[in-house]
Amino acid sequence: MGLYNTLPDDINEVDIIIAGGGTAGCIIAARIAEASPNLSVLVIEGGANNKDVPHIVNPIFYLKNLLPATKTALFYKGNKAPQLADREPIVPCGGTLGGGSSINFMMYTRAQRSDFDSWKTEGWSADDMWPHLKRLETYHGPGEKEHHGYDGPINVSNGRFRAKAAEDDFLQAAKACGVEEFKDLQNLDANNGFERWLRYVCPEGKRQDTAHRYLHPKLEDGQHPNLHVLVESKVVRVLFDESKRAVGVEYTPNPEFQAVIGLTAHPVKTIKARKLVVVTCGACGTPPVLERSGLGDSKILARAGVPVVEELRGVGKDYQDHHLVLIPYKTNLDPDQTMDRVLSGRVDAAELIKNNDEVLSWNGIDISSKVRPTEEEVTALGPQFREAWDKDFKDNPNRPLMLFGVIQGYLGDPTSVPEGQYLTIGDYTAYPYSRGHMHITGPKHDDPLDFDVGFFSDANDIDIKKQIWAYKKQREIVRRAKYYRGELAAGHPKFPEGSAAACVEISEPLHDVKNIVYSKEDDAAIEQWLRENVATTWHSMATCKMAPLKEDGVVDSSLNVYGVKGLKLADLSIVPENVGANTNNTALVIGEKAAEIIIAELGASTP
Repeated sequence: MGLYNTLPDDINEVDIIIAGGGTAGCIIAARIAEASPNLSVLVIEGGANNKDVPHIVNPIFYLKNLLPATKTALFYKGNKAPQLADREPIVPCGGTLGGGSSINFMMYTRAQRSDFDSWKTEGWSADDMWPHLKRLETYHGPGEKEHHGYDGPINVSNGRFRAKAAEDDFLQAAKACGVEEFKDLQNLDANNGFERWLRYVCPEGKRQDTAHRYLHPKLEDGQHPNLHVLVESKVVRVLFDESKRAVGVEYTPNPEFQAVIGLTAHPVKTIKARKLVVVTCGACGTPPVLERSGLGDSKILARAGVPVVEELRGVGKDYQDHHLVLIPYKTNLDPDQTMDRVLSGRVDAAELIKNNDEVLSWNGIDISSKVRPTEEEVTALGPQFREAWDKDFKDNPNRPLMLFGVIQGYLGDPTSVPEGQYLTIGDYTAYPYSRGHMHITGPKHDDPLDFDVGFFSDANDIDIKKQIWAYKKQREIVRRAKYYRGELAAGHPKFPEGSAAACVEISEPLHDVKNIVYSKEDDAAIEQWLRENVATTWHSMATCKMAPLKEDGVVDSSLNVYGVKGLKLADLSIVPENVGANTNNTALVIGEKAAEIIIAELGASTP
């Protein structure tokens, strides 16, 4: 098998280097190996091998991948942000083979038709991407057959378990608030409703990450001897010759996994590429690799002490994410209707695995949505919000304002709350106006990063207003659910004493429910709480945009980096405009599209 943590001495040059073994990188490597097995391909991944790791392949354990001591995630610390109550936000990213697809929440969510079309890039419209969206999946869900694929590597299904009673209750509560249930919100056109959500889980119950579904089968079938994967090794920079052609990369063993002693600490090694280097380190990882390689804004490179190879002002610029808040509630749900018994350790994980319990296949997210406010709700958010709405949303019904996810359980420290059954609503902003950046401060791979997440930095606080509306909307829905037993006050705003919006504890469902009327002081409390709690949705993107050079683009429609040769990018860093969806599906389809582009180009030059 061509998977190593130290490259054999005889592998010092390959045809294609793929720098980053994440969601897209695994797809590209596997598709090239499939189409052109004579080409030698090397994937270099900073994390470890993910093969059959229990807390990766069993969906119920996915939150273990986000614990501070985990070695399956990378944690990027943002700069202190005054608008976020002086916090230093943390953004986790995939830190193992398979990248985000190996550690994410497994929510099957496609972008909207208008999202792809907004990229305004030849070959990347919704109609262009449609075949790739189908090619990557084997769909086991409802909806019109022509909207989905049925023979791709990634299974999309219910898994083996759903909390049916809880989801039925929530959906009737949503309908009472005017939000309908959709059979299929993932056909690129449906919008403004909830769906019984499907997941990147096969019917047998295993996670469908790109390493397991694309790469490992090729490594193990004995038919692809030219496919190599180097794990536990970080790419430092891309190497160029005198004509600015990418000819290889420098990499170094990852000390998180490989012990290095004394003078051998952080040895830097070189591997050459005869035909192509593809950087696919993600929206947080790709800009530092490019800047250490001499590609970027000359002022930033000068500050970091890196000689300029090519001036590209867009590298690391315009960082985007979906702004997330998690809002917990108390319920009277049966223990099998939430993840709390597993997350709290009340049931033994080893016993679940031994018995192949059906709950192993569950991510606890049976319902999610793409939602828009009513015209009355827009007006209530003020004239500046109305102006933004009329400009970007009103005449484009394909664009959701927010996404809500219903998570069956408490996502915080289970020892910090009384034993019980909880529900958490995740509100996340579909198209934030706020922008940040990701830059290096020095030439070494372990030099600190200048990372500004940019949350709530937009003019007129439109992103805050979106979240204020979302907080109120989701709360009204949950209050109408039969299982609702009040708010977990520690996870809600600190409303003024005597406020009609104050958190409650109840022993019976509410009846004849009326909407809470919020005062200006209540709105101020919600805003302060948002600034103190808003976080990443792990949806980093747009730091090396696919756009014209004059618009601070970094790559063209064929993913070629401007001004150099033999170098492409293929990950969420290239997305020029945000998407109204969880982003893994977009990363998957970028991988498929990139593979098609690369195979076509190499086919013309490969004997």
